[in-house]
Amino acid sequence: MVATSAAVAVDQPTPAAASALDFLAYQRDVLERTILFFDTLRKRANNMLDHERAGLPPLLNFKYETLLDARQFERPVNYALLRITEAGDDCWDDCVDLAKPPVLIIDPRAGHGPGIGGFKRDSEVGTALHTGHPVYFVVFFPEPCKGQTLGDVIKALGRFVAEVAERHDGKRPVLYGNCQGGWAAALVAADCEQQVGAAVLNGSPLSYWAGEPGLNPMRMTGGFVGGVWLNHFLADVNGGRFDGAWLVQNFENLKPGNSYFEKYANLFTRIDTEADRFLDFERWWGGFYRLSREEIVSTVEDLFIGNELEQGQVRLDERCAVDLRKIRNPLVIFASYGDNITPPHQALGWIPAVYRSTEDLKACNQRIVYLTDQKIGHLGIFVSAKVVRFEHRAILENLPEIERLSPGLYEMKIDHPTGDPDCARDQYSVRFEPRNVEDIRFDYPRATFDRVRQVSEFNEGVYRTFFSPWVQAMSNPWIALAAQWLHPMRTSRYMFSDSFAPWMAAFSTLADIISNDRKPLSDDHPLIAQERQLIAQTSSSWETLQRVRDAAEERAFASIYGGRA
Repeated sequence: MVATSAAVAVDQPTPAAASALDFLAYQRDVLERTILFFDTLRKRANNMLDHERAGLPPLLNFKYETLLDARQFERPVNYALLRITEAGDDCWDDCVDLAKPPVLIIDPRAGHGPGIGGFKRDSEVGTALHTGHPVYFVVFFPEPCKGQTLGDVIKALGRFVAEVAERHDGKRPVLYGNCQGGWAAALVAADCEQQVGAAVLNGSPLSYWAGEPGLNPMRMTGGFVGGVWLNHFLADVNGGRFDGAWLVQNFENLKPGNSYFEKYANLFTRIDTEADRFLDFERWWGGFYRLSREEIVSTVEDLFIGNELEQGQVRLDERCAVDLRKIRNPLVIFASYGDNITPPHQALGWIPAVYRSTEDLKACNQRIVYLTDQKIGHLGIFVSAKVVRFEHRAILENLPEIERLSPGLYEMKIDHPTGDPDCARDQYSVRFEPRNVEDIRFDYPRATFDRVRQVSEFNEGVYRTFFSPWVQAMSNPWIALAAQWLHPMRTSRYMFSDSFAPWMAAFSTLADIISNDRKPLSDDHPLIAQERQLIAQTSSSWETLQRVRDAAEERAFASIYGGRA
């Protein structure tokens, strides 16, 4: 998941000539912005350390109560079921219609902590509440339970589903899954013993080898490191736990221009309006959780490298393998062509792999609805306030119509004349256009990725047999703690904290003085225009470097494994 920031304008007017007074005013403004910028980095670092000291609690902006703590289950996992008990300034009883099915939101466990589905008022939680649905939320704790497996997690989620249904007289809950939480929802829906309502999968990969050459390089990552053995090694070094900071670093490296330049340039340029938004998002982005060795190895080996989910080969336990054909509840898939982490190829490509034809899908008595966007990025699918206030509201408000659809594949089309995300229900219309399974096939070189799987299995077998026991024997809490706190995703943040660098406290004092008499320059100031033009040019250079890097990686991947990615 790549951090999103407001785009820096590329098309800039030619700046006007600057006078000496303009130059002096600009020098003052740059000095003030520099101080405010570093004070914001100081606050981010302090927030990160405070969050760690507090035990990395969920970042939900809603009151809640804990119903089930899966750490107490017979097969314990670090998950819990929450019930949202308050809808902002409104009374919960005034918002919620108990005749509507409950919504159960599953946040992604992909390196970060829980809460992104409800860390602000304009969120999936807020939208579900204000469309009248009782809302429940699945969270997880920073440390995994010893030896917990992916199968244990899915079974625990199944118990959460049963608990929510029991609280609502048997109404099947709507599963709302974001990214990893989406494929977890699909696994729950396909599990042998679970019954759920409609499942909404937002930016959720189920077909892991699919993608477009030049746009989706992440699917090649496993091939470059020789497969899953590296994840196994990192978990062994860390005492049987895999540090989520490694996953977040992978996401940041997808778009280095944004991660290492643009979001900071945007903060510096618009420090008077962007600081609070930057700090709110970074509080979540910089909170790193751990996964168990068993979880990360099976997830990478079976799903991302093995691509076994769409083939029906993922086993939850010795009795039950996941077969996506068993899903009978309607599926709503929300994907975007602007998403370079989970493109529509990965969100939809499993459908023709599981169902041979449209008639096969209908014979399975299944309804699949998909909704695509052309521009929004991965996090925007389930974080953007504008998206959750309209597209997600449209999904929730039209669930009864989705339930009544005949079996088949449909594309959800929304006519939205006003463009206002808060428009009334009668100001937009939704239609479900039938589609053919045969028309959404995304070709990819299966033989090439299958060779990656074979290499991974060989390397993992060698590592597991000959090296893993020695690494585990040599690992100790000191090494694990050092590996954790020396990770660049952490050092790049806490190095600006006053706890680590006491001199950073001076920026707090200076920032307070500046804020009392801050007069930012207007956007049409000639030197501000030149500054933004330079930033736009630098961003363009980063994008060029990224394209060159991605093209080189694809050529290297093809040279090593044959074929094209």
